[in-house]
Amino acid sequence: MERVISGNEAVAYGAMLSRVQVIPAYPISPQTTIVEALSDFCASGKLKADFVKVESEHSAISCCVGAASAGARTFTATSAQGLALMHEVLHWAAGARLPIVMANVNRAMSAPWTMWCDQGDSLAQRDTGWLQFYCEDNQEVLDSVIMAFRISEKVLLPTMVCLDGFILSHTYEQVDIPEAAEVDPFLPPYAPPFKLDVDEPMSFNAAFLPDVYMEQRVKIQQAMEEAKEVAKQADEEFGRAFGRRYGILEEYRAEDADLLLVTSGTITGTARVVVDDYREKGERVGLLKMKMFRPFPTGDVRRVLQQVKKVAVID
Repeated sequence: MERVISGNEAVAYGAMLSRVQVIPAYPISPQTTIVEALSDFCASGKLKADFVKVESEHSAISCCVGAASAGARTFTATSAQGLALMHEVLHWAAGARLPIVMANVNRAMSAPWTMWCDQGDSLAQRDTGWLQFYCEDNQEVLDSVIMAFRISEKVLLPTMVCLDGFILSHTYEQVDIPEAAEVDPFLPPYAPPFKLDVDEPMSFNAAFLPDVYMEQRVKIQQAMEEAKEVAKQADEEFGRAFGRRYGILEEYRAEDADLLLVTSGTITGTARVVVDDYREKGERVGLLKMKMFRPFPTGDVRRVLQQVKKVAVID
């Protein structure tokens, strides 16, 4: 079904099609309409999930940890200062190996107070152990939420799906919304390898001595590295099922470029036009779109950049 929807609505549809079970929610612009849409889906019966209204972003991500620890497919959304308030618990979610998916609608950190887009809020959380994907358009937003659950539940790490505030979150585009019956084979119900269970009580993530703690951190890093290939495989399977692929990065007219623009998010669309304009003038300009930022695809980036004379990173 094709509809004209906003970026935030695309997030909500992606979460609904992923059949999320628990949605802890706290409003903050510019993500608020995500949780509003999910609240409507739950109220209308379109989505059978527990919608939990909490008193802060710290509580929202803490509730996510509890729900995911009990084996539920869990989703939330935030922006800017809200993401910063979550910082403490972001580490716990990753260290506890919980496949939470969160949409972060990128907004500049204050002060001075602003509502407009800056990816600094999510970039500041790059070392918390969360996977990070950045989206160019609304179709990619919807598709990325679905793929994020597939990837997270494979590597047992949480994922942040990032979209530019207002520029994408409140902009309306035509989006192909798949049917739930089409998504279900790609994303079957979550079967957690461990969970809190009153019939089989046990404790998780109790105090570790340094040697065991180090083992756990090594396993997390190994899972991070594994996520690169898992993401590629998920993207390939998604492409076969729905006819759309994104990769973990994208090269555009980069094969013979002397100058390469490196972008993430919505600015990529503008950069494509700039590349085409310069190509028409005979300038060998190309583009590298960073879809995945964490784990950073070092080998793939190095391969693309090794023959380029100049690189311009738009940050």
